[in-house]
Amino acid sequence: MASRFTRLTTAVPKLARGYAAASVKAPITLYGLEGRYATALYTAAARQNNLEAVEKDLNTFSQAIKKDTAFKSFLENPTVPRATKLNGLSDVAKKVGKPSELTNNLLEVLAENGRLNTLDKVIEAYNELMSAHRNELPLVVTSAKPLEKAALNKIVDSLQKSNLAEGKKLLVSNKVKPDILGGILVEIGDKSIDLTVSSKLAKLNKLITDSV
Repeated sequence: MASRFTRLTTAVPKLARGYAAASVKAPITLYGLEGRYATALYTAAARQNNLEAVEKDLNTFSQAIKKDTAFKSFLENPTVPRATKLNGLSDVAKKVGKPSELTNNLLEVLAENGRLNTLDKVIEAYNELMSAHRNELPLVVTSAKPLEKAALNKIVDSLQKSNLAEGKKLLVSNKVKPDILGGILVEIGDKSIDLTVSSKLAKLNKLITDSV
């Protein structure tokens, strides 16, 4: 018998049950277990015109997982019964409102397949799909210390006008990493531009080593 996961990722019967089939294609292709679950959920939610509601539900769980390490450990603990984990998730959801049917179905499918420990990764993958759906492109600027707003805006404006932005809206974040020593590391989509001092020093050290 085919597993519930196999049926979920092919016909999406549990998530889309009761709704007329429609031709829906995810905006990007994701790989791996989490990507397959997220894509199945996205497809079902798109058919129901329920993408944002599901996104809101999932981000509620994401915040709970990030803020509470005990809750994260609870979900990842293989000795905790699946029903107990579902009850824990239900308690979290009740604090902010009733989750959509699709969200509940996803949790049930993950529980039935012993995959609730991957929930945070599934949420990340779904958010990636939603970002692509909105024609957004992540831009991470890493610096040794927080950049001033004017400096960050100048970088963003230059990149927004470049071919690297691909005509998409940039989702900007400034990541602080003191060990780069200075300069910046720009990561836009799957591309990167390394202008850090640490990178330049590494190249210089290699040049010196190779010449000896």
